[in-house]
Order: sequence, then C-alpha cells, then structure tokens
Amino acid sequence: MSPATVSLFASVAIAAAGATSLAYTLKNPGVLVSIVNRSISDIGLTRQARPSEADTKDGSPDIQRAPAGDPGTVSVTAGDYGHFQTQAEINGRDIDVMVDTGATMVALTYEDAARAGIFVNPSDFTHLAQTANGTARVAPIMISRISIGDISVRNVQAVVSERGASERTLLGMSFLGRLSRVEMRSGTLVLQE
Repeated sequence: MSPATVSLFASVAIAAAGATSLAYTLKNPGVLVSIVNRSISDIGLTRQARPSEADTKDGSPDIQRAPAGDPGTVSVTAGDYGHFQTQAEINGRDIDVMVDTGATMVALTYEDAARAGIFVNPSDFTHLAQTANGTARVAPIMISRISIGDISVRNVQAVVSERGASERTLLGMSFLGRLSRVEMRSGTLVLQE
C-alpha cells in the first residue's frame, strides 16, 4: 500500500472513532456532564453560573471576546448538557456550530454547506463516516475561511454530510488544531488564534 493510501485509511479510522464518541455523547448527554462536573469537583474548582439563552438579548449563543490586551481569543460558554454551541462565520455566512474536539474534521450538514455557498454533487460523496445516525457518506471539501469572533482560519479541510444525515455542523480538529490554544475551564471553552 502506498503511504497516501495508509494515510487515507488512518484518517478515516480516526474520523470514525471521533464520530462514534460523538454519537455516544449525543445519545447519553448526562454522562459527559457528570464526567465534567466530577472532574471540576476533583480539582477543587467550583462551577460558575452561566446565562441561559433566555438571558441573552436575542437568544444567540454566548461568545465573549477577550479583553483588549488579548486579541484573537474568544470564550464560548457551555450550553445545555455541557455542549459548546456557537456561531461561526463560514465563507462569510453565519452558521450555528457545535465545537467538538472528538471530531477529526469540520463536518457541515448538507443544508449548512449550501448556506455557506458550498455545493456538492452526488458523485462527490466518496468517503464514509460514523455519525449519530449511523454510517453516512461524506464529501471532502476545503473551506476558504472559518471565523469565530476575532479568530479566523483559512483553508480548512472539512466534509459535507449527505442531505439529512446529520443534524448540526461540527467544528472539529481540522479547525481547532490550527489554533494555538483550546482550553476548557469552569464551563467555558477558551479558543486562541
């Protein structure tokens, strides 16, 4: 086997493992919350109260930009079940995403991809991935730019799921791995460019 083929199989295996972890977490959200809460308790931190979506003016996800001395840093507050959901600008369009360190790639729903001006043909679905709904075909793509707050990353590898195969867009490691810092503390995810 050529090194490129081995690399492709390794990437697919890693993506499948991440998708399986995500599927389990989505089906059993209380497990992740209890693990996080226990970990926070074990290291002596206390959980801070966080605003609910009803507490925000427009119901949009809570993104906090860092103080003026720390440009290129944003904080995302955990929502229900401890998930970090926010809005990302993908190719200039606002898309709701869930930050997922267990996902190898950024994975767009078919509908979100179209919203971001990314159109795929049936013949583009050349890879398989495990999702919360089972195995699905995905189309590998390159996203020109993804931004969250002051953070912006160009040329991000991603996949598009078949229509109806996934419920939300995941912001995976092909984006997060390009940042200098991804850190969780007290129900807040800190991202730094």
